[in-house]
Amino acid sequence: MRRILFAILCLLWWLPACAEDQDLTRLFAEQGVEGTMIIAALNGGQTFIHNAPRANARFPIASTFKILNTLIAVQEGAIAGKDAVLTWDGQVHDFPDWNRDQTLESAFKVSCVWCYQALARRVGADTYRAYLRDLAFGELTEPFDGTTFWLDGALRISAVEQVEFLNKLHQRELPFSADAYATLREIMLAEQTPDHALWAKTGWAARVKPQVGWYVGYVETPAEVWFFAMNMDVRNEQDLPLRRQLTRAALQAKGIIERPGSASD
Repeated sequence: MRRILFAILCLLWWLPACAEDQDLTRLFAEQGVEGTMIIAALNGGQTFIHNAPRANARFPIASTFKILNTLIAVQEGAIAGKDAVLTWDGQVHDFPDWNRDQTLESAFKVSCVWCYQALARRVGADTYRAYLRDLAFGELTEPFDGTTFWLDGALRISAVEQVEFLNKLHQRELPFSADAYATLREIMLAEQTPDHALWAKTGWAARVKPQVGWYVGYVETPAEVWFFAMNMDVRNEQDLPLRRQLTRAALQAKGIIERPGSASD
C-alpha cells in the first residue's frame, strides 16, 4: 500500500502525532493569515503540514472543483475536448477574460464561471450527485443548485481530502477514461521547467463568510511526486495572490522546487 495512505491516516485520525512543520508555520505567520497547508510525497512517506486541525475541516470547494468537473464533463460528453468552444452569450462579467468565447482549456485557465455552469447544465444535478457519492468526494448538502453548488458552499471538502483525491487522480484510480485524464492533464499544467512540472488550480469561495482561498495540485520532479493543498481565510482581494505565493514559498522551503537563482549553471 502506498506510503501516502499512512500520511492521510495520520491526518485523519492521529492529528496530535503529526508534527507542525515550522517552515510552513513561519510562512503563514509572516503574512499574518489564517490557513492550512499539506505537502505529501507519493513514494517517500514524507508529509509536511501546517495547522492540522484545519486541514481536516471542510470548507467550500470553490473553483478547485473544476478539476473533477472537467473529468466529469469530458466523461459524460458534455464537451468534446480541450479545444471545443463554449460560446459567450454577450453578458458582461466582472472579469474581462470571461467576456469572450472560450475553449475548455481557456475556461479552466481563467476559471470562467459561466463556462462551467454551461457544462453543469449539460451534465445535470443527478449525474453530479452520483459521482460525488460514488467517489466519496467531500460533503454535498441537499438540496443543492446544479449550477452553483461548488460556489455557494453546498459542496465542502478538506485539505486532507483534496490531497487524497489528487493522489488517486495522479494514479488514475478514478473511474474516468484515458481521454478524460489526458484532457485534464493538458489544461491543468500550470508550470514546466527542466527540474519540475506543476499541475494546479486556484479557488476563491467569495460567497461565504469568511471568504476562503484555495490552491491545490501536485508537482512532479525526477525523484518524487508531491501533492499539495492549501486554504486560507481571504480578508480582501489583495490576499488572493498569497494562495500561489505561500504555496510556492513552501515548496521551495522544503526543497521540492528551486528557489530563484539557485539553479546550477
